[in-house]
Amino acid sequence: MVVQQQRSGGGARAVCALAVVGVMAATAGCSAGGGGDRAVADDRGGADSLDVVRRAAAVLAGTVSGTGTAAVAGTAPDSGTGTVAGTAEVRTSMETAAGGTRVTIRGRGTYDFRTRTGRLTVVLPKDAAGEDEHRPITELLAPGALYMKNRGAGVPADKWVRVDTTVLEDGNLVTGGVTDPMAAAELLRGARQVTYEGRAELAGVTVRHYRGTADIGLAAREAAPGSRGALAAAAKGFSKDTVPFDVYLDEQGRLRKVRHRFSFANEGPPAEVVSTTLLFGFGVPVSVRLPDSGDIYTGRIRQR
Repeated sequence: MVVQQQRSGGGARAVCALAVVGVMAATAGCSAGGGGDRAVADDRGGADSLDVVRRAAAVLAGTVSGTGTAAVAGTAPDSGTGTVAGTAEVRTSMETAAGGTRVTIRGRGTYDFRTRTGRLTVVLPKDAAGEDEHRPITELLAPGALYMKNRGAGVPADKWVRVDTTVLEDGNLVTGGVTDPMAAAELLRGARQVTYEGRAELAGVTVRHYRGTADIGLAAREAAPGSRGALAAAAKGFSKDTVPFDVYLDEQGRLRKVRHRFSFANEGPPAEVVSTTLLFGFGVPVSVRLPDSGDIYTGRIRQR
């Protein structure tokens, strides 16, 4: 799925384009900061909540500790460096609603927040392109790039498609059918108007629920260098500058779940994309080998 957004003098306008294996054929009607010492805010929320949410990306990457200790609980140190390497298992879902049609794409895999690399398997919904089954898409995530295998018609089975995420109008927040976990976290660096919604339980883990909006431009300016280019592209391309979110952080201040709601105002029915990222299994080994240049397909991709 590729969602292209554009601004015009007559107002914001987004155009929904279909590009990943005809994922969205069923929706053809879519014409359409600061860091305090505490890792977790107390139950009063307020400014503490804003600080905690903005710190979530740094906690995952290991650039700050979640509790004021030398390491983030549940992560493993880099070999020979003594620094914290934050890794996790990932589950994702991306739900698109347009013109009364709803399609959900799901992904699962692992991600290394220190190197900003990951490997996910993306499962397309049945009948999304008029077929009963689709082969899962393998996606490799790296700073500034998205690699996909089983990408589309006409692509050899042993070849990868490479996408430069720094030129995508959405910064790969929705393009691949999966929001890059680091980008999902980095968006929180632009958090504004955060409210504390209370405690909850997520897969047996006590978490704290926060709700707010993220300013994409602010997130791009505050993001780590590896994420800055893609978010800067999104800041220019989206029809809206802010994205509503719900985020759940554990007692170490780590991101456990985040849901972003991207809305596109089109000439036709409005389109909405809800992207959810779940993180667990911190410290899991992650190995990502990016394709060699000879393994990357450069030909034309046929649309189904």
